Amino acid sequence: MQPPLVSTPFHRPGWIYEEKVDGYRMVAYKQGGSAQLVSRQGKEFTQRFPELAKAVAALGAESVILDTEMAVFDRQLISRFEWLRGQPKDDVATPPMLMAFDLLELDGEDQRKRPLRERRQGLEHLLKGERLILPVRRLNPGGLEAWKEVLRAGYEGLVAKDPASHYVGGRTLAWLKVKVPHYREGKRGWEAKGKP
Repeated sequence: MQPPLVSTPFHRPGWIYEEKVDGYRMVAYKQGGSAQLVSRQGKEFTQRFPELAKAVAALGAESVILDTEMAVFDRQLISRFEWLRGQPKDDVATPPMLMAFDLLELDGEDQRKRPLRERRQGLEHLLKGERLILPVRRLNPGGLEAWKEVLRAGYEGLVAKDPASHYVGGRTLAWLKVKVPHYREGKRGWEAKGKP
């Protein structure tokens, strides 16, 4: 699913709001004891990130397909896209991680027709106790409060989602993203103008 960009923050009753992570969009596949990491453009990343592939292969299910964002986080837990290519020696960073925001298949059963709220429950159960694969962070349930949280924390933005939505490939109005305008990457993560 690809959320269109909207220009201003908003609130829709009942919708959920998640941190927009800045990294590589990645689909993680597990079948038996093997795993594969593939970008949205179909590029293979399994060999480049063997620890993540190993973590996917070790998940407690026979087969899994996850929609994720591969990211590295700084000491303030802000995702730093450029650090996926090489981390500065003088700064603290996490190892590359998979931030999972959707569960597409579990044990051979297609999950895409289930509502997002149920897919998220299954995702959280599957990833309980994991170190390198985590559910993406949920924000305040009020859209405008979630936006204030984004600005305070220095995140790149947020993704708003209809919890009743099914998973449909391509662009959809059931997911919408809002990005912080006029941001730049600084030594301490995202530094946004107009930060509260």
